[in-house]
Amino acid sequence: MGVEIERKFLVRGEGWRQGPGERLVQGYLNRDKARTVRVRVAGDAAFLTIKGISVGATRAEFEYPIPLADAQALLALCDGPLVDKTRYRIPAGDVVWEVDEFAGDNTGLVVAEVELAREDAQFVRPDWLGEEVTHDARYFNSNLAQHPFSRW
Repeated sequence: MGVEIERKFLVRGEGWRQGPGERLVQGYLNRDKARTVRVRVAGDAAFLTIKGISVGATRAEFEYPIPLADAQALLALCDGPLVDKTRYRIPAGDVVWEVDEFAGDNTGLVVAEVELAREDAQFVRPDWLGEEVTHDARYFNSNLAQHPFSRW
């Protein structure tokens, strides 16, 4: 079984901007609290992802590459608006931070995520790292599609 252990933080300032980012567009076929089903297009690649309910910073995650044409057709079937963001990958110590700069109705929101081997793993905290929001459901991408940052 696939497992994701991820911690999420708000970002301060501009010190995180390093190199080019990659545009991601994603939508949700299911947003049930116990499971989400997401389709994502990242450049010429596409993925279908199923995530289980979060327990702490851990949840089941299954991700599969799918044909780009299928992903584009699935995006049209998604429930609610799509999430549009640019992702930057920033190495720091033994981890790679994924910093998402959101667009559209979520413009102004920048969130950093780090995947860990275990919930209590130690990691380098860059100086641009702000408040932890791992357990704040408002920052889940599935929620940002329906309740965008601009309307908080």
